Amino acid sequence: MKRWIVMVVISCVLLVGCGDKTYVPREIVGETDVCKICNMSIVHNEYVGQIALKNGDFEMFDDLGCLMEYIKANGENEIGAAFIKDANNDEWIDVFKATFIYNKEYWTPMNYGVLAFKTKDAAVDWMALKGEGQVLVYQDLQNFNWGIHQ
Repeated sequence: MKRWIVMVVISCVLLVGCGDKTYVPREIVGETDVCKICNMSIVHNEYVGQIALKNGDFEMFDDLGCLMEYIKANGENEIGAAFIKDANNDEWIDVFKATFIYNKEYWTPMNYGVLAFKTKDAAVDWMALKGEGQVLVYQDLQNFNWGIHQ
């Protein structure tokens, strides 16, 4: 009977250990963090993005456009999670689930003009206060023209 209980406990531990890993964003270190794509210092924390790689490393970005350039160049296979700051409240949100708005007049560190929001309603409300824009989802960003918009 003891052997049976030990086997059940070991099996449960192994099953829990094989579950999906949870990724959380790390704090920005202003003195040392630089954008992986453009090498600019991370100065405007309200626009920052980061990718948590499956190997435990993090890649930092000063603008959503740089984060998307990284994904385009490297693919999604090694990405555990991707985070961007919500334009409303400086909260980390999931890039893959966020709603975005674009307007060439919106200022961002690299002048891409794309802001992130946790929900579509939040994005629409923001546009009603700040000015028109185009609502986008993650799939739209994959074909978006990420050049500097002037």
